[in-house]
Amino acid sequence: MVSTPALPVLPTIAASPNQSLYPITATINAAGHLEVGGCDVVELATQYGTPLYIVDETTIRQSCRSYRDSWSRHYSDEADKALVLYASKAWNCKAICALVAEEGLGLDVVSGGELYTALEAGVPGDRIYLHGNYKSAAELQLAIDAGATVVLDNLHELQMLTHLAQGQQQPVRVMVRVTPGIECHTHEYIRTGHLDSKFGFDPNALDDLFERLSQVPQLAFVGLHAHIGSQIFELQPHTDLGNAMVQFWLKARRYGLDPTELNVGGGLGIRYTEADDPPSIDEWVQAVSAGIKQSFDLAGLPLPKVLCEPGRSLVGSSTITAYTVGGSKEIPEIRTYLSVDGGMSDNPRPITYQAAYTSAIANRPNADPVQTVTVAGKHCESGDVLLKDVRLPAIAPGDILAVLATGAYNYSMASNYNRIPRPAALLVDGGRADTIIERETYSDLVRQDRLPIRLTARAR
Repeated sequence: MVSTPALPVLPTIAASPNQSLYPITATINAAGHLEVGGCDVVELATQYGTPLYIVDETTIRQSCRSYRDSWSRHYSDEADKALVLYASKAWNCKAICALVAEEGLGLDVVSGGELYTALEAGVPGDRIYLHGNYKSAAELQLAIDAGATVVLDNLHELQMLTHLAQGQQQPVRVMVRVTPGIECHTHEYIRTGHLDSKFGFDPNALDDLFERLSQVPQLAFVGLHAHIGSQIFELQPHTDLGNAMVQFWLKARRYGLDPTELNVGGGLGIRYTEADDPPSIDEWVQAVSAGIKQSFDLAGLPLPKVLCEPGRSLVGSSTITAYTVGGSKEIPEIRTYLSVDGGMSDNPRPITYQAAYTSAIANRPNADPVQTVTVAGKHCESGDVLLKDVRLPAIAPGDILAVLATGAYNYSMASNYNRIPRPAALLVDGGRADTIIERETYSDLVRQDRLPIRLTARAR
């Protein structure tokens, strides 16, 4: 795990939200506390408890607008030539879905639960795209009923969808996910564009697939999809994607199909530590646009409607997670452990991906770092470590530790390990804090439990 220093002074916020460690409204207020969205983080921790996700609405809105404006600037100023889809697996709840939809985005969902949440948030079905390498018949039916586009991932899905689409008044819109054979430098678990991946059709299977699709009138084939990975800092793989996809595009046309939409996925990285240097949203869009334009122009094809699916780069830097500091354990000449009241159940990325984060003491963000500590979670796992060997100010029980850039894959991957309730989440803006996720209670933890009568009798 990479060592990550705490920041003794709040840095200048980057122009592109994904390049900033802090939410873009972050500041230090008159009380000397960290403030986000006009709200004092220490006061929020006192009022709502910890662990606590604090989401900055302005950062999410600015990220959405950066993507929208960049496509208009670099690809086409025609409104129907580009659609940004929020990859809602990064953080799927009704408030986040409604917020990005209000900014004109569609949604990428990967399960019936994510689809249902989006619909409950008021997202129009025709702006939702259903992904995933396993879609049940029930999930496919929900997508059909909602008018969503289904992204086909294998032949079994094609067979199920062909059956389910019988008798529909309108053909079901489908796209085809392809593994383009492009690798990028990222964690093994989040590379999805190389050929050895569970996602998408192998290029060698496309002839058979396109021939079958050409014979199924109840399915309307609208285009191709590819996604090459996540937390990517390189631009060249995204530029290369256009050339790879245009070859599959031409193959589809040879079978009488007429694709019009090209989904290039997402994957742009964010800054988790000072050492991280991701491209800006605008630079990413410019590179992808250039690759598509060049490839389709050389092939003599009209420009497709382009879709992209940012998740992490939309919400990652919007959020901090506040923890209350507990006790410490010093092992002379080895390490000092500092315990907090959360850990792997609210942020499983460090134990899963060895992910590194940056932190600050919310009640004294400008205090000088004077000690090296390892911040340990409260779970019964030796690997439950949030931050390893980080520099922090002198710290005492009751201080509020803020871990930065926790908007992506923290709540969405949270669990009840050790029967710990999941945290509350607040959406902050202009000094107002709205609860978007209630803190779970102990009664929530046992709500689905069932105790057989025979066990109850024996317990007595």
